[in-house]
Amino acid sequence: MQVVFVSNYFNHHQLSFCDALYELLEGSFCFLQTQPMEEERVKMGWQAEERPYVRYVQPGGTTTGGLEWQNLLLTADVVIFGGCDDESYIRERLAAGKPIFRYNERLYKEGQWKAISPRGLLQKYKDHTRYRKAPVYFLCAGAYVPCDLGIIHAYPEKMLRFGYFPETREYAPGEPFSRKKKGSILWAARMIDWKHPELVVKTAAYLKEHLEEIPFHITMIGGGELEEEVHSLAEELGVTDKITFAGFRSPEEVRAAMEESEIYLVTSDRKEGWGAVVNEAMNSGCAVVADHMIGAAPWMIRQRENGILYHDGCEQQLQEYVAELLQDPAECRRLGEAAQQTVRTEWNARTAAERLVRLWREMGFLGGADDQCLPAPPVPA
Repeated sequence: MQVVFVSNYFNHHQLSFCDALYELLEGSFCFLQTQPMEEERVKMGWQAEERPYVRYVQPGGTTTGGLEWQNLLLTADVVIFGGCDDESYIRERLAAGKPIFRYNERLYKEGQWKAISPRGLLQKYKDHTRYRKAPVYFLCAGAYVPCDLGIIHAYPEKMLRFGYFPETREYAPGEPFSRKKKGSILWAARMIDWKHPELVVKTAAYLKEHLEEIPFHITMIGGGELEEEVHSLAEELGVTDKITFAGFRSPEEVRAAMEESEIYLVTSDRKEGWGAVVNEAMNSGCAVVADHMIGAAPWMIRQRENGILYHDGCEQQLQEYVAELLQDPAECRRLGEAAQQTVRTEWNARTAAERLVRLWREMGFLGGADDQCLPAPPVPA
């Protein structure tokens, strides 16, 4: 086995990237799922379609198919280790000094002040810093990962600009723009505190007050602990006629809604490590307006070129940007087309897999050689 990808579970956001690796490596690829997916995420449609390369950890140290997972991880040419907190899976490989590419979001989602914890620093040293001279590299799923890793002096010159790569859809010329509804705005997420659904309701109130002659409508997909509170806020602000609360929808239904929407809002704060909805909304030709602190934003969105970033916590800036787009449909269309092009040519699973395989070959981990994938530059938090 050439490459093994270890993670807590196999989900729809990883499917396209893993399919690409499986094809490029001519079947010498395995995804090892270490735990069952939570029921909540299953209900949300996160469980990916079955693939022949997926193996599941079984009691007793084996995987489906009877393979021993420890032997699988030790003999692979490259191991990608992401989304799994149990270091025991790679302990033996680390000791053997074999190549590992960690794949994760930022360390300090709560804030970099957490780096002062002595206990936390000791754990970060054990998991990361002590391997600074070993063949251990980091696939940074977010623009703020390099800065967090820099605090603990880990992975010098070994951090790679990366991310998550959900399905990239190919559209005929002019699509899906012919299906977009005039003045349509979409938000899709769990209704929890750090996703900030209240900002969407407040934006609706601002637009209703300031854009009396311009029609708009917001669809909010999702539910959660703040759902009742968000509904009450909409009633209080008098915008229930401007918002449709659609509840939970499957990933397929969310993509269909993106394809019919002109503007997509991402209101999460720094706790959003990446934010795969940015990939999906840009691929769907939406003009994305996103909080600048989510991981995907600074790498995928170039300000006013293929989307718009608003400063974290500045709701007035968010509201004004959305109002500008509603008042200028041509600009909204231009941003959507540029966003679609960005995903089609740069931020997609096939491109990511090809560049990663080229890197492994250049480094001598796999047979053959090709162009090198460039490491991520330091990014200020």
